[in-house]
Amino acid sequence: MTFISNLSDTRLAWGLLFLSTLLLEAYALYTQHAMDLRPCIMCIYQRTAVFGIMFACLPVLVANNILTRLFAYAIWGISAIWGGLIAWEHYDLQTASNPFFATCEIVPNFPSWLPLHEWLPNLFAATGDCGDIDWVFMQMSMPQWMMVVFGIYSAIWFVVIAARLVTKRAI
Repeated sequence: MTFISNLSDTRLAWGLLFLSTLLLEAYALYTQHAMDLRPCIMCIYQRTAVFGIMFACLPVLVANNILTRLFAYAIWGISAIWGGLIAWEHYDLQTASNPFFATCEIVPNFPSWLPLHEWLPNLFAATGDCGDIDWVFMQMSMPQWMMVVFGIYSAIWFVVIAARLVTKRAI
């Protein structure tokens, strides 16, 4: 536990977390623009959650101190858990017994002061249907894989927080 607690103090660990989210976002853009898989609203919300984890790392990478780490832990945890819930909901929509009642919004519900879908439509505009399963890898759809990804991010977050608390050091 001490190793994990000490590791979470390093910029290397935060850099690896940042890099993993950057790779996920790059693959999402590849599937959208090169493979022509149109993201639905749930995909956009999951993409936003991954960006949340990515941006949580930035303050720690710039100035690694207790305040930036506390902020990063909070945003990381919220984004990972929220993303997992959205992925679960997306999977439910895709596997609904009656697809006529399994619908999702068309326009993202971003705050009026942060209309990401208008500012950056290539990243945040939803053009697909939530019920479509256009991509499968190892017999799992994109929402299923995202449940795994967010589960891993959430588990790592929980282990890091637990290690910090068990070693009785300041987070």
